[in-house]
Amino acid sequence: MKILAIDTATKFLSLGIYDDGRIYEYNLEVERKLSSLLAVTIKRVLDTLDLEVSDLDYLACGLGPGSFTGMRVGLSTMKGLGWAGHKPLIGISSLDILAMNAVGENKMIIPAIDAKRNMIYCAFYKNTASGIKKVSSYMLITKDELFKKIQKESVIFGDALNLYRDDIIKNFPGVTLLDKDQWYPKAHNIIGLALKRIKAKKIDDLFTVKPIYIYPKECQIKSEIS
Repeated sequence: MKILAIDTATKFLSLGIYDDGRIYEYNLEVERKLSSLLAVTIKRVLDTLDLEVSDLDYLACGLGPGSFTGMRVGLSTMKGLGWAGHKPLIGISSLDILAMNAVGENKMIIPAIDAKRNMIYCAFYKNTASGIKKVSSYMLITKDELFKKIQKESVIFGDALNLYRDDIIKNFPGVTLLDKDQWYPKAHNIIGLALKRIKAKKIDDLFTVKPIYIYPKECQIKSEIS
C-alpha cells in the first residue's frame, strides 16, 4: 500500500509517503509560498522515491482548522490529484494530527494553533488504551476563554505559544509545554491516522470533503480580500 499525506494548515508543509510499511517524511517551512511550492515539492518527493501518482493507493490531507489559504491550497491540490488519478481521499483534522505529538502524555492534551485576531484554534484530548481521543469540540476561543478551561494536569503545544507562553507559565505553573519541534503537524502522524481510517473503511467523498472552517463566514471573506 502507498499513501501520499500532507498538512498545510500551518506555516509548515508536512508531507509524507507511506510505502508498504516504510514512512518517508518531509517538512518544509513555506509561510506564504505554499501555492508555488506544494505541487513542485510533491513531485520532487515522488521522483526521489521513484514513484508516480498512479502508484499511490490513497491520499490523506489535513483539513484544518488553520490558515485559510493553506487549507484551500492543500485540499484543492489533493482533490485534483485524486480526481485525475482516481485515488480515494482521507481528510483529517489538523488538530487531531497535531494532538498525536503528545502520544504517551498522561495529562489533558491541548494543541493550540494561532488563529490570528487574538484567537486560538484548539481542542482537548486524552490518551486512552485505544489511542488519543478527542473529548471536546474543535474550538475558536480567546486566550481568556482557554485559560478558564485549562486543567492543572495539562500539556499544551502549538504555535499559539509564540503569543501566550509566558502568560501560561505565570498562571499555570504545573502545566507542561512541549518544545517548538512539537508545535506543528507531523506527516507520520497523518499517515498513522489515515491507516486507521483505511482499516475502518472510513474514506471521504472526494467531491464533498471540505476544510474545517470555524471562523464566521464574514471573517473568512475578509481574510480572502486582505
